[in-house]
Amino acid sequence: MTTTAIWITVLVASLACYALKLGGHLIPRTWLASERVARITTLVTVALLVSLVVVQGFADGRTLTVDARVPALAVAALALALRAPFILVVVLAAGTAAGLRALGWG
Repeated sequence: MTTTAIWITVLVASLACYALKLGGHLIPRTWLASERVARITTLVTVALLVSLVVVQGFADGRTLTVDARVPALAVAALALALRAPFILVVVLAAGTAAGLRALGWG
């Protein structure tokens, strides 16, 4: 890919992001106030977060991988289920992954 093609791609992507942001400001508030839209936006947010966790937790390039990230994710899920503070969830998950990697797994 040439430098010109990269810059054109960056500019087009930037304009598309700006247009989406502007579109969000131009939508009438009455459309956003409906219960159906609120439910859909909540579900889309959860779906995006879950997909991010799955891709970052189980993917390695183009393959699925089970390494130290998977038990760390399970520890984080358990800590969240027990209503631990978020910083503790992060520390426990990072400690689990670091410990397993130090033991040679993943």
